[in-house]
Amino acid sequence: MKPSSSKTQWASYAMSGLVVAFMLLDGGMKLVPLDVVTQASAAIGYPTGAEFTRGLGLLGILCTLLYAMPRTALLGAILLTGYMGGAAASHLRVGNPLFTHVLFGVYIAILAWGGLYLRDARIRALLPWRTARAED
Repeated sequence: MKPSSSKTQWASYAMSGLVVAFMLLDGGMKLVPLDVVTQASAAIGYPTGAEFTRGLGLLGILCTLLYAMPRTALLGAILLTGYMGGAAASHLRVGNPLFTHVLFGVYIAILAWGGLYLRDARIRALLPWRTARAED
């Protein structure tokens, strides 16, 4: 397996950095909890209490920290995917707009896996991109 090029490494750091930055911001907002968080929770039918939103914030931050550490990045990516899947399902259930609300969690999960794929040779070995070969 060839090592990643410098451009690939930087792309992986940028993708993963965006995921980590967004998730830490999101988790931090839920820990406080800000009014915008409680209003958004109410809009999708979740409890608005501080205990609930803080629990979600802690869960999101824990998944993010696991993703950010190289030894546990795979587990973190799996957990973040589940977390984002729950967010997508919640928005779908209440009929929020598809591309801005429902799929936003999917976008974050794609960035997380893309960043992990580019920086981890083990993931590239498990999920190789194959090109079609011309028939002889």
